[in-house]
Amino acid sequence: MPTCITLLTDFGLQDPYVGVMKGAIATICPQATVIDLTHQISPQDIAAARFALLSAYPYFPQGTIHTVVVDPGVGTARRAIALRTESDYLVGPDNGVFSGVIQHHGVEAAVTLTNPEYWRSPKPSQTFHGRDIFAPVAAHLAAGVAFADLGPAIALDTLVTLEMPPPVHQSDGIVIGQIQAIDYFGNLITNLDRAIVAGHGSIVLGPHVIPLDATYSAVPVGSLVALIGSHGWLEVACNGSRAQADCGAQVGDRVYLQGDQSILPNCIGEIEATQ
Repeated sequence: MPTCITLLTDFGLQDPYVGVMKGAIATICPQATVIDLTHQISPQDIAAARFALLSAYPYFPQGTIHTVVVDPGVGTARRAIALRTESDYLVGPDNGVFSGVIQHHGVEAAVTLTNPEYWRSPKPSQTFHGRDIFAPVAAHLAAGVAFADLGPAIALDTLVTLEMPPPVHQSDGIVIGQIQAIDYFGNLITNLDRAIVAGHGSIVLGPHVIPLDATYSAVPVGSLVALIGSHGWLEVACNGSRAQADCGAQVGDRVYLQGDQSILPNCIGEIEATQ
């Protein structure tokens, strides 16, 4: 079965950059299946890339090569790396984009991409490592090149990480979390998972006290609701509108889980049953 390569970048779709990366892959391993995760990450937004990869990672077959090019440090001393997990590979810059996968799924080995045999040319562009290093390395992996041949091993504890502070559990039962991402619909995705949410009845964000329920339409149009999204995290949404605009919220803003409500464990069970 052809190996799957995913691409996640901040390149957008106006310019030919994404297509050029696919051309570099096809030149080396035309039998690979190439899937676009997204190319609409805001420019240089490493935190958004981290979350996007973490959200997509579990849904691909074993042996997938996830290639991420959100790389504001391209051409500098930042390392180009490949990581091997229990079942897959990650290729991209060592700038924190892989932090979510490292934290939640673990990594077994890491190498620096210093072997020019697996680059597009011995002298890559200083501004487009996606074309000249990362895409070719992903293609060579897909074609069967050994992971260890890509470059020397590096210690896992030296990898750059973008840390998401863990939720804080207070003695009064309130849990303090924060917004870790905002999606296309303006939903505010927190770092609170379904296990943490169980037993709480509402979330406080700024001046808003927002009820927890199971669906977006559980509240009237124009009203805020908090629910477990398909990604497994608690998110704040607005039925028929954008919670980001309504709340004036940004990534990093604090949220507070409070109260006790018997409906919550039931709605979580319903969500799990449908996945």
